[in-house]
Amino acid sequence: MPDYMKVQIEKINIELKKYIQSLNTPESLRQAMDYSLQAGGKRIRPLLIFSTLSAFNKNPLIALPVACAVEMIHTYSLIHDDLPAMDDDELRRGKPTNHKVFGEATAILAGDGLLTYSFQVLAEMKGFSANKKVALIRELAKSAGPEGMVAGQVADLEGENQDLNLEQLEYIHKHKTGNLLAFCIKAGAIMADSDHKTLTKLEEYAFHIGLAFQIRDDILDIEGSEEMIGKNIGRDVEKQKSTYPKLLTMKGAKEKLKDHLLKAEQILSTLPIEKQYLSYITELIGKRNR
Repeated sequence: MPDYMKVQIEKINIELKKYIQSLNTPESLRQAMDYSLQAGGKRIRPLLIFSTLSAFNKNPLIALPVACAVEMIHTYSLIHDDLPAMDDDELRRGKPTNHKVFGEATAILAGDGLLTYSFQVLAEMKGFSANKKVALIRELAKSAGPEGMVAGQVADLEGENQDLNLEQLEYIHKHKTGNLLAFCIKAGAIMADSDHKTLTKLEEYAFHIGLAFQIRDDILDIEGSEEMIGKNIGRDVEKQKSTYPKLLTMKGAKEKLKDHLLKAEQILSTLPIEKQYLSYITELIGKRNR
């Protein structure tokens, strides 16, 4: 299974490079966009799209443009999240953050470029009807926009130095992280012409892995190392953010992680689809070290 995933990740990396190289844009902007795109992420989101298509016995490579578009959105969010006005981080994926290399202005514009280019990539992709492309664009905009990831970012910033309850914390992580993960599942199902009942169940599955992903993040911020996760650790404590370990204790956070992973697997077990790749990613999210 890991070899299969490595092959898919390499295909995504190659395609992302092609997209950036094709741009008629200043070289400084191209370099800044490419720098963060090729910084070596886990590519969990594209892999979720591929795995969902495989679950319906569809060729996952038909989703390469969608996989690249969602990775552009994710990367833009990281560039902006690292800026001094937000989380003010100097390290991302083991490398200096974008604004430390290219300056704040270029970093902001690199993020803007990736965000807007992602929708151009979806609009221009081949092999899908106009209605299906519009559906994908709408779902991605909703997941990443003011009702999705941006809302989560704002709630996260406003939650600093606050004692949030579990419901408020789940709101932040569902929107900041979970919605984009859920888009990946939904996008694969849309491209595979899933029925409504199966799509609804897959959205429930995505909810649980989204929260599991963030709980694992919170745990790694305490138990991980800079070398392991590729970014500065202890930032949540430094900024006095509410986290799962803070609210539930470390033991409680780990139990909550197991609970969400178990519920995700239980939902998959009820679906008439090929589950092996989605199950593998579920396990990967629970055990990841970066």
